[in-house]
Amino acid sequence: MDKQQHCHKASRTVEVTVLSAENLRLDRKSVKKNTYVVVRADPLNSRSTTADFEGGSSPSWNEKLTLDMPFQTRFISLEVKCRTGSGDRVIGTASLPVSDILGDYSPESHLHFLSYRLRDARGERNGIINVSARVKMPVESVCPSTTKNPVGYGCSSSWQQPTLGVPVGHRKNYYGGVVTGVPVWS
Repeated sequence: MDKQQHCHKASRTVEVTVLSAENLRLDRKSVKKNTYVVVRADPLNSRSTTADFEGGSSPSWNEKLTLDMPFQTRFISLEVKCRTGSGDRVIGTASLPVSDILGDYSPESHLHFLSYRLRDARGERNGIINVSARVKMPVESVCPSTTKNPVGYGCSSSWQQPTLGVPVGHRKNYYGGVVTGVPVWS
């Protein structure tokens, strides 16, 4: 079997802990019970909390959900739903920008506590959702250690975080061979 067939494109793992929500309404009335949250990294990759039966319009879950997140993911969807006699209804949705948890200024696997405004199907404000989130970088290997590790692939015995910036110099072992900075236009 070819070495490339053993190698697969790695994805990040994201841990989202759905903490609580506030001021949830359904048809302009306070929600009584049976609320849960669906967290979605892409259309085929989602997890959901168990239903909160006691919290009413301010439910609490404190439930950690772990998802694989493809590298191209820009937003994680947070969808609060309620189980009713006529089926499950969407109370509100929010988008968690991946840049909020994978920024340039926070260390890898840093735990972020975030709150987002929920919007109902009409686009109107409908409560707030509170979450914590962290991104775990790939560490597993499925390829022999002799395979090179191109950026974004988990194919070596030790994964290295890609260097951000513009390469400088031509020597391979040149230390400090990257220029970083903020562009300035006049």
